[in-house]
Amino acid sequence: MRIVLILFLAGTLASAQTNAANSSSSPAASQPVEQLVIPAGTKVPVALKHAISTRGTREGDAVYAETTFPVVGNGRVLIPAGTYVQGRISHIKQAGRIKGRAEVLMHFTTLIYPSGYTVLLPAAVENAPGVDKTQVKDKEGTIRADGQKGEKIATAASTAATGTVIGAASAGGKGALIGAGIGGAVGTAIGMLSRGNDVKLEAGTTIEMVIQRDVPVDPDKVPAVTRTSASSQ
Repeated sequence: MRIVLILFLAGTLASAQTNAANSSSSPAASQPVEQLVIPAGTKVPVALKHAISTRGTREGDAVYAETTFPVVGNGRVLIPAGTYVQGRISHIKQAGRIKGRAEVLMHFTTLIYPSGYTVLLPAAVENAPGVDKTQVKDKEGTIRADGQKGEKIATAASTAATGTVIGAASAGGKGALIGAGIGGAVGTAIGMLSRGNDVKLEAGTTIEMVIQRDVPVDPDKVPAVTRTSASSQ
């Protein structure tokens, strides 16, 4: 009887241990996987790897850039410096001779981490501080050249003044009036025939990219600590 009781207790104990092991290894008991997200609205400084201009670039051309400073959130590096950024030219327009400013619109589509980990994203240009004589005109990130109205007026005025001097030297006061009229007409024609400013982004130009929606990333494939915390250890 004592042997039967011992065997019964041993079997009960083994069954309890098996159930405990199965319970601890079930998905419900496992630790939740950390979620890492690059939030919408995150601004990322990037430098272009090649030149872009309204004269030499076409719609559909690829855009290549590289992040210049790490983006950090909740004590984690979300996008390290040196991450490649790829995109496309969505729209491009040359300046008109009489009206219409040059424009470039690009969208960024991919992050390529130094490890080779790739993340798809929607992103656009937020600001273009490194691009001369331009402004970002809308939420889509269109880079538009400044107008040349003042420059064309100055050209016409300068040409009119030159005509006045030539006319005065050749025929006195009456010639001065005729020379001014001819000079002004020529200056206006030159201003109308010349195109406006191009948008030119040289290789190395820094622009600010903005993430347009939340982008989840794999925490196992991005750095776990910031540069500051790593150097303090």
